[in-house]
Amino acid sequence: MDAGGAKGKAKSDINVTPLIDIVLVLLIVFIVMVPGLTKAQNVTVPQVKQQPQDTPPPTILPLVISIDKDGNYMLQSDKVELKDLAEKIQPVVALQELNGRKIYLKVDEEMPFGKAVDAMDQIRLAGDRLKVETVKRREAQGLDGGDIKVSISIKRRT
Repeated sequence: MDAGGAKGKAKSDINVTPLIDIVLVLLIVFIVMVPGLTKAQNVTVPQVKQQPQDTPPPTILPLVISIDKDGNYMLQSDKVELKDLAEKIQPVVALQELNGRKIYLKVDEEMPFGKAVDAMDQIRLAGDRLKVETVKRREAQGLDGGDIKVSISIKRRT
């Protein structure tokens, strides 16, 4: 038996043929297995059905309450008394969407803060009345009456 070395000594070179055979077998196994490992699922995307709109929703102008320098309360451009303010804004706010009820309050910078608070009290009163009516009508649906959001701006004089 030949040990491969000179003078009967062992050969120090590594025999790589079996290593190459094993690597090639593993390569072939992985090449065959990879297409089977990818798992794809067919997905059907739901289609959106477009419904034609018969009538466009009514456009509701923003409701503006102003307090001028003389302390007069104005609803849009009409002068109103403070005690009548809640009754006048209630039907208009009722036409707005539940989560889109909004009133703009414009206050002159020289007005006492109490005038704005009085107007906000009347807005709150109208909102409370609307909530009671709306809850009665929509109690079965579980919706609330919707709060009125008030945006306040101060008119400055230049």
